[in-house]
Amino acid sequence: MLTLKAAGVLDIDSGEIIRPGVVRVADDRIVGVGGQPEGEVLDLGDLVLLPGLMDMEVNLLMGGRGETGLASSVTDDPATRVLRAVGNARRTLRAGFTTVRNLGLFVKTGGYLLDVALSKAIDKGWVDGPRIVPAGHAITPTGGHLDPTMFSAFMPDVLNLTIEEGIANGVDEVRRAVRYQIKYGAQLIKICVSGGVMSLTGAPGAQHYSDDELRAIVDEAHRRGLKVAAHTHGAEAVRHAIAAGIDCIEHGFLIDDETIAQMVAARTWLVPTTRLADAMDVSKADPALQAKAAEMFPKARLSVKAAYDAGVRIAVGTDAPAIPHGRNADELVALVERGLKPIDVLRAGTINAAELIDAEDRGRVAPGLLADIIGVPGDPVDDITVTQDVRFVMKGGKVYVQK
Repeated sequence: MLTLKAAGVLDIDSGEIIRPGVVRVADDRIVGVGGQPEGEVLDLGDLVLLPGLMDMEVNLLMGGRGETGLASSVTDDPATRVLRAVGNARRTLRAGFTTVRNLGLFVKTGGYLLDVALSKAIDKGWVDGPRIVPAGHAITPTGGHLDPTMFSAFMPDVLNLTIEEGIANGVDEVRRAVRYQIKYGAQLIKICVSGGVMSLTGAPGAQHYSDDELRAIVDEAHRRGLKVAAHTHGAEAVRHAIAAGIDCIEHGFLIDDETIAQMVAARTWLVPTTRLADAMDVSKADPALQAKAAEMFPKARLSVKAAYDAGVRIAVGTDAPAIPHGRNADELVALVERGLKPIDVLRAGTINAAELIDAEDRGRVAPGLLADIIGVPGDPVDDITVTQDVRFVMKGGKVYVQK
């Protein structure tokens, strides 16, 4: 038995700080909150404890040390990417994010699901990192936003990806692509429904996949019990995604009131990744991409607040490395700056995220749940910026950070 003794512990449901903070842990579970310490006592001083945070959109296989942008897409082999991802995973965990969704690969891998392999290595204790819900390869049409050749307008036959690696066209091919990801360990499916900012795919809101293709993807995933997350910006494209039964919209920068109302009615999740509208440096990008960013980013700052006010279900996601790995909490701060209440942002990064991934064993500091607990120097309900200064990290009852 190990007892964590701190200044307080956040009750994420009520939004109140319970003082003092006493949490008893046995093995990988929380066995008691409050009352008297038992067993070994770990005195955390004036820290406030809260559930481990969750990031619902990361790409651990991209970014980080040694990444050279577009050149890495044709120079880095799968082994190099996994080794770099180990560092990204460690930084993410040490920042207080104990669970992430890896959404999804769009690089040459030879068909290997690198995020599944990384997840297994973390679960076995070989390397340190958050719990990973892997999507395998993102599924996108030829020339779609997540077709990696579109980031730098490569000539034909450079960096061709296979159907198994996510480039799929037509109903038969998208079904095959989904089935391949599921076969080799994907726990959700990531697809590209519309254009994006940082690729030469045309208008960022334009719908890429046809309705028939979208329905086929959702059908394959849902029959196997997996959810579908969709990179989607344009309002009309989001509406088509909702009609197809897609579970979660990533970004949604251009959603309007009509689309937001449909998301509320369908209970479609939104992972807004709003910080990248402030943090992404596009000064050296192609002029066409700079123009798209100038159009998109101001709207991104407004659409998330409109969605929140209307009651759209929101979960935290960063699109790291759009936010550097280990700076994930910047997204929480940005959401508060957009006008969301700090407690609702904390819920979006804990209990909401847990609901999105169907994980009933985390998201709260409560008996019976996984001992995924972090400590910050102050009340995050009063000052969300304390989440950028995580001084204690426990995952599954094991301490990874104690400052």
